[in-house]
Amino acid sequence: MKYCLKLLILNAFALFFGMPIGVAADAWKAGASRAVITPPEPMWMSGYASRDKPAVGRSTDLWAKVAVLEDSSGERVVLITLDLVGIDRVTSREICDELAQSHGLKRSQIAIATSHTHSGPVVRSNLNAMYGLDAYNQQLVTRYAEFLKRNVSVAVREAFESLAPAVIRYGMGQVSFAVNRRNNREADVPALRSAGQLVGPVDHSAPVLSIRSPEGSLRAVIFGYACHATVLSLFDWSGDWPGFAQIEVENAHPEAIAMFWAGCGADQNPLPRRTVEFAREYGRQMAAGVERVLQSPMPEVQGGLKSAYREIPLALDQLPSRKQIETDVNSTDIYISRRAKMLLRTLESEGKLSPDYPYPVQIWGLGNDVNFVVLGGEVVVDFSLRIRAELPGKQTWIAGYANDVMAYIPSARVLREGGYEGASSMIYYGQPTVWSKDVEEHILRTVHQLHAEIRGQAGK
Repeated sequence: MKYCLKLLILNAFALFFGMPIGVAADAWKAGASRAVITPPEPMWMSGYASRDKPAVGRSTDLWAKVAVLEDSSGERVVLITLDLVGIDRVTSREICDELAQSHGLKRSQIAIATSHTHSGPVVRSNLNAMYGLDAYNQQLVTRYAEFLKRNVSVAVREAFESLAPAVIRYGMGQVSFAVNRRNNREADVPALRSAGQLVGPVDHSAPVLSIRSPEGSLRAVIFGYACHATVLSLFDWSGDWPGFAQIEVENAHPEAIAMFWAGCGADQNPLPRRTVEFAREYGRQMAAGVERVLQSPMPEVQGGLKSAYREIPLALDQLPSRKQIETDVNSTDIYISRRAKMLLRTLESEGKLSPDYPYPVQIWGLGNDVNFVVLGGEVVVDFSLRIRAELPGKQTWIAGYANDVMAYIPSARVLREGGYEGASSMIYYGQPTVWSKDVEEHILRTVHQLHAEIRGQAGK
């Protein structure tokens, strides 16, 4: 009788204070793992057209990290974060097809996010008009893609093997080193920041997801921020500031795996930059922002997992004629010439250029509280601000640079203004022209549709 009374009191205490006794109704499981993806041999680096030789050293290792979440009904999602400039459509699909076969996952359950470090290797066809690689260096790129896929597969398998009961919590921090590069001249940024005169849209939010054991031990920390990883332009492999941020978090919590996803920072730069110390400093600032969230009250995720994924035919503007492409082959701009040669090969093999691109849009519902929107390409900050304002829910997180990084994704405003993000960057990605005027609205319509779809899954 005394035992029953004690158990009743304990359970009442647990219900009042939100503490789990035994197996909770919203019991979660989670697993995490990682694998080194630093190239095993010297090869060409991605991110900057000015580089003229392969990497010669290593500042930090590059990592593939994986978190698997499973709700009480057995629904799962897998987040893969990569210290890479991006990932191409073919490699992304091959990874997802392998995971579907080996782990029974639907495409909507897998998200592949990249940090967009400009100190990583060339990844297959990503930014393919930027490099004029000879046969030997192209072979290295091909070999690296196979190495990447193998190591990601191992990390995912080990994450599944480590699945164990977990407590999932979420929070939102702030970090402020990103600067809108379209509206602030780099040389002027220190003075403008001191005077409080930086201008242009920014998103300084820093979402954080913590994964703990039921006893409270921190097992993984997942965080994001909207800013380019372009501090460094050396010939050393490096995760840039996101890599240093992950190292800082893991040094503070040696038992945990730190994972970073890039937000909609296509027009945001870490300024000033160009030195390793700046990269370390921004990493420290990011880690400090994460730590502030971890030390604050973080609500526990309530409810289950929902996921949705769709590839939409994102329209391009008017395509160039064959005559224009043939003229561009002889351009004195080597990047325009390379793109033209690629487009001619497409015309020869497929008979036409596609008027649109299969653009990936994804959304996860993390319980009833967090919308995690995952977008392809280099997405400008306008998308983050608008999506967060329009989607209902306690928190909305928006990742870019995920699943397929095929080009910059400008808002309608940036597309009208043009410049690098709105126009000329398409050359380096090998795209035949700029996006259509409907680019922002088409993506936003799809985000709203997928959000309605996952919220309609509640209780299923």
